[in-house]
Amino acid sequence: MVAESRGVCVNYGAVRALDGVSMAVSRGEFVAVLGPNGSGKSSLLRCLAGLLLPDAGAVFLNAQPMSGLTAIDRARAVAFAPQSLESLPGVSAVEFVLSGRYAHLGRWRLFSEQDRAAAREALRQTDALQFEQRPMGGMSGGERQRVVLARALCQQTPLIVLDEPTSALDLQHQLKLCGLMRELVRLKERTLVVATHDLNLASQFADRIVLLKLGRVAGEGSPEQVLTESRLRDVYEVDVAHGYFEETLDGRARPWVLPWARKPASDKIM
Repeated sequence: MVAESRGVCVNYGAVRALDGVSMAVSRGEFVAVLGPNGSGKSSLLRCLAGLLLPDAGAVFLNAQPMSGLTAIDRARAVAFAPQSLESLPGVSAVEFVLSGRYAHLGRWRLFSEQDRAAAREALRQTDALQFEQRPMGGMSGGERQRVVLARALCQQTPLIVLDEPTSALDLQHQLKLCGLMRELVRLKERTLVVATHDLNLASQFADRIVLLKLGRVAGEGSPEQVLTESRLRDVYEVDVAHGYFEETLDGRARPWVLPWARKPASDKIM
């Protein structure tokens, strides 16, 4: 296993964000973490990235306890892209992406041409190369999000953990990014754990889904196994319309989901 949580609990004061969550991520797998607001998605991702210490349970990275790894060890093994980031007005896009190379630098070593080439390639992959010299503070939320993702790619780690990577992107860039993530998994044997609210993108691109509710695992498995009408109604407490994408990337029928606002019975005309 590349990453694993065992009985992880996280508390924020009196609020329990994660309540005994166990999950494992295998090499070369694309795992989507879904769930309503407050279900514990971001807390779980931060634990998997070594940025949050569980109050109970443990996280393992390549079979090693996360708590025993140094910051450099973690940075060489897992890259994390947060849901939001301060604008960093004095930092250009390429400078920010280059900061993902720090874990690979030797003592007193400056960035090499190879490091700069890796930064430019990461910007190209996320369709952000055209504003490599633009200050981070002068970008829209979607542009800045693509640069944040480029930094995670530039870090060149086996495991990449992304928190809401498509939330500020337009439809074209959502599909481009998800396609890129799928290719990273397929061709380079990277491993991705991605938290998202977009059930349909997760269904189309993820190998496996972990569905959270109130800090616990409410479902785990393939999109077809997890994204059922009954389970989604239970977890999200809404009615959904449900069908299947037939012409998918891997040729397998995958479910699509649409929230359905039914007219209350009391509003019906007598």
